[in-house]
Amino acid sequence: MTELTLTFSKIPQLLLHFLLISLPLLVNSQASVTERTILLNLKEKWGNPGTLQSWNSTSSPCSWREINCSGGGTVTGIHLSDKSISGAIPDFICNLKNLASIVLANNLIFQTFPTSLYECSKLQYLDLSQNIFVGDLPPDINRLQKLQYLDISGNNFTGDIPPAIGNLTELKTLFLHSNLFNGTFPAEIGNLSNLEVLAMAYNQFLPAAIPPEFGKLSKAKFIWMAGTNLIGQIPESFSSLTNLEHLDLALNDMDGGIPSGLLLLKNLSVVLLYRNWFSGPIPSVIESLNLTQMDLSINRLTGIIPADVGKLQQLQFLILYSNQLEGEVPASIGLLPGLINFRIFNNKLSGVLPPELGLHSKLEAVEVSNNQFTGNIPENLCAGGTLFGVVAYSNNLNGGIPKSLETCDTLRTIQLHYNGLSGEVPAGIWTLKNMTSVMLSNNSFSGGLPRMVAWSLTRVEIDDNKFSGQIPVEISSWAKLTVFKAGNNMLSGPIPVQLTNLSQLITLTLDGNYLSGGLPSQIISWISLTNLNLSRNDLSGPIPSAIGSLPDLLDLDLSENQLSGSIPPELGSLKLTTLNLSSNRLAGKIPSEFDNMAFERSFLNNSHLCAINLISNLPSCNVKSQRSNKLSPRILAVVLVLVVIAFLVTAVMTLFWKKKQRCDLATWKLTSFQRLDFTEENILSCLTEGNMIGSGGSGKVYKIPVHRPGEYIAVKKIWSSKKLDHKHESEFLAEVQILGSIRHSNIVKLLCCISSEDSKLLVYEYMENHSLDRWLHGKKKKPSSLTTPVQNFVLTWPMRLKIAYGAAQGLCYMHHDCSPPILHRDVKSSNILLDSGFDAKIADFGLAKLLVKKDEPLTMSAVAGSFGYIAPEYAYTTKVNEKTDVYSFGVVLLELVTGREPNGGDEHTSLVEWAWKHYGEGKPIADAIDEEIREQRYLEVMTTVLRLGLVCTNSIPNCRPSMKEILQILHRCTPLEDNGGLKAGCDIAPLLGSAKYLSSYKCRSKKIMNEDDDSFSCGV
Repeated sequence: MTELTLTFSKIPQLLLHFLLISLPLLVNSQASVTERTILLNLKEKWGNPGTLQSWNSTSSPCSWREINCSGGGTVTGIHLSDKSISGAIPDFICNLKNLASIVLANNLIFQTFPTSLYECSKLQYLDLSQNIFVGDLPPDINRLQKLQYLDISGNNFTGDIPPAIGNLTELKTLFLHSNLFNGTFPAEIGNLSNLEVLAMAYNQFLPAAIPPEFGKLSKAKFIWMAGTNLIGQIPESFSSLTNLEHLDLALNDMDGGIPSGLLLLKNLSVVLLYRNWFSGPIPSVIESLNLTQMDLSINRLTGIIPADVGKLQQLQFLILYSNQLEGEVPASIGLLPGLINFRIFNNKLSGVLPPELGLHSKLEAVEVSNNQFTGNIPENLCAGGTLFGVVAYSNNLNGGIPKSLETCDTLRTIQLHYNGLSGEVPAGIWTLKNMTSVMLSNNSFSGGLPRMVAWSLTRVEIDDNKFSGQIPVEISSWAKLTVFKAGNNMLSGPIPVQLTNLSQLITLTLDGNYLSGGLPSQIISWISLTNLNLSRNDLSGPIPSAIGSLPDLLDLDLSENQLSGSIPPELGSLKLTTLNLSSNRLAGKIPSEFDNMAFERSFLNNSHLCAINLISNLPSCNVKSQRSNKLSPRILAVVLVLVVIAFLVTAVMTLFWKKKQRCDLATWKLTSFQRLDFTEENILSCLTEGNMIGSGGSGKVYKIPVHRPGEYIAVKKIWSSKKLDHKHESEFLAEVQILGSIRHSNIVKLLCCISSEDSKLLVYEYMENHSLDRWLHGKKKKPSSLTTPVQNFVLTWPMRLKIAYGAAQGLCYMHHDCSPPILHRDVKSSNILLDSGFDAKIADFGLAKLLVKKDEPLTMSAVAGSFGYIAPEYAYTTKVNEKTDVYSFGVVLLELVTGREPNGGDEHTSLVEWAWKHYGEGKPIADAIDEEIREQRYLEVMTTVLRLGLVCTNSIPNCRPSMKEILQILHRCTPLEDNGGLKAGCDIAPLLGSAKYLSSYKCRSKKIMNEDDDSFSCGV
């Protein structure tokens, strides 16, 4: 009884103990249920991403792979990278009261910075990188008080970095790189006393110097500010960053000297300062013995390479090219055990190269070209068995090629041209299994050509040496060869027919040798050959007609040989830039295609050749009738007198005409791209004010009649204020040659080019309906600004869509069907011409750009496009690619839909800015459409084309579609019939939302898609 009483007396105590133990579990269980509900709501809000299948109502969130929990079972972290999340971050996410970590990287989230996260009071780690966040950072971002890690890189944030960011005193890592920031960054960042990593690279901030306050980042280990528009000098305060390990200030406009204290930082392992304007010497005392990379290339550094560099035992990359360094390279650099990459080309360095270079390290690349080095090439460059390139051209090196390179299987290229090297090339060099190019021109190498070479060898350049012997018949095994230059040697014997088996050959120059015999008659395998030079040999026999079948041949030189017979008429089908058949024994009539001033010096010293147009002092091919010999002397005298009188009259009139026109034909050269029925005289005589139909910043345009009534050609005269140097002339002619070879129904045909020292005439087919610009905007301009008034004619929407489609076809051909791709560089409505049926043709390929010298001012249209059409990347890069054309074409699409001029947004904005603003503010699309074409039946397709114009004018080049994709969209939108019936699929979203566009970089264009389409993103 007593025991039972005692037992019952303990029940309240046991119950209390049980409750004390169970209560936290019940509370945690209830919290877990609440957090699970929040997370499931989050999943539903984000469209139930398929990768979150484990998130269900029966399991604990702590068992879900994407969720981190504390020891007590509460949610502390959400990690949802690469989940294709496209919705905004909901406010209720901060109902997870213990949330300390949020990772949403590499998704499709499109919104402004989520200030709702301010309610996550325990948030320490926030990663929103690689999304589509837009707008400015909030000025009160410091409300994220406990934040230690912030990554918002790879988004579309703009504006300034707010000063309040300097109040996030717990911050250790700050990633801001790869955005669209275009304002300022604050000195207050220097207040982040705990910051270890600062990454601000690749933003277009307003030009600014690094604030000295950044020198207070005493714990900073990593500073990355490449490509941020920095100016000024490196602050002296950086010398106090004793923990700094990685400094990258490349791709800016900084100047001044490199602070001596910078290379005294003992923890510094990487210093990248390339592509700036730093000057003065490299600091002579270097105590950063942990340095692994030092890249100071493309600056203005002077003086010598400090001897202390030889003490950097950890150094792997020494990159100092394109400076003004002088003196000798310290021999101790050759002793560095970690050196992998040694690049010091384009300096004024002299002396010998370090003799032990490569002996003590796994050297991969040696680039010392364009200096003044003497002596031998170091013997042990490939001792480590990893060398893939020796680039030492344009020096004064002597001796031979080290025999040790024969066994260097990793070697891919050897470039030793323009030196004083001699001896025979080690035989093993030719057969190294990875060798792709051997460039030994302008030395004194001797010996014969190898019979066998590496399967991968594509380029052999041995001009101006002393190679001798015959070209081996085994040359047919050099199957990958694209360039073979062996001119000015002592090669002899016949040209083996096996040489014609090299189907990938692009350039073949064997000029200046002792080759003999005939030319191979079967050369149909040379389908890629563009340059053939066999001049200054002892070749004989006829010119093979098969040469006329080479589709890509541009330059042909067979001069100074013993070739005989007639010139094959098949050569007339070639689109040659240069032709030289001079100093041979050719006979007969030259092909009619060459019977013009463009080839006047192509046939010199061939006494038995004749011509119709009496070029190059060749005799006329019109043989006088034998019956004329039977005429009486009296008649002959009368005829002779009449001929003399006619000649004198003609001569006087010609001189008078030349004086009047001030045209010296001797200074003009005609380059034709097809058979012409006019000459340069016809053109030059008609360049009068009465024939002028337009003018621009680079020249004037004339309408000139040809022989048949009612037929005209258009001539654009481009001028320059100074004579062109040879380089500009060559570039211009090369570009013209490319355009002359284009054959497409939506590209204006370039008939020929007529050039002189200070001007160029480009002759095109004439377009009856002039330019799109005139039809869209002509009525809005003053009458005096147009040579002919625009009729009171409305360019209907079907006509505009037809024009857009035609222009897109032309640009698509240039970008995707030409090899290499052709860039227009000045796409605009005034360069889209219309024929009699209003079919569009692309014209004026920005050729004037090639004629502008650095010291000559010229209008923007001649330099880098036209105002209103210029892609924004022009502000920070000189790179031009297809996406700059796409941007300009997008402006044309906006012109076609809105009827506005490219600079006609409103009084403060361009058309692009106005259109983006109009769309972004949610205004009706119909309000933006040109009133002249605003019809309900076309509204859907006009809306699609407007959206397409916005996508094309995205500020990020890689977020613009290709011309092929643009053409596909426009093709779907073209009417089936005149009543406006549309093809199925006239929609921008499905095409641009395809899987191939999904990547880590997103763009603002997503908002332009259909509102229910969340699949769009764009690739780099």
